[in-house]
Amino acid sequence: MNSPLPESEGVGLCFSCRHMRPVRTDRGSVFYLCERAATDPQFPKYPCLPVLECRGYEKKDEPPNSLG
Repeated sequence: MNSPLPESEGVGLCFSCRHMRPVRTDRGSVFYLCERAATDPQFPKYPCLPVLECRGYEKKDEPPNSLG
């Protein structure tokens, strides 16, 4: 029996991209919306996953460490 991939591996670069917004359906499915598609038609609204290369990729800002 195959074990599912961790979400980060199954989604690829989109998982850590600042332009990605997860969209959850009422039935529990999750789709990954590329918000760059709203301003640049060269980006697919819902890219085929996993995304391994993307010229528009920008890493999300990490939240500040609260342990200061």
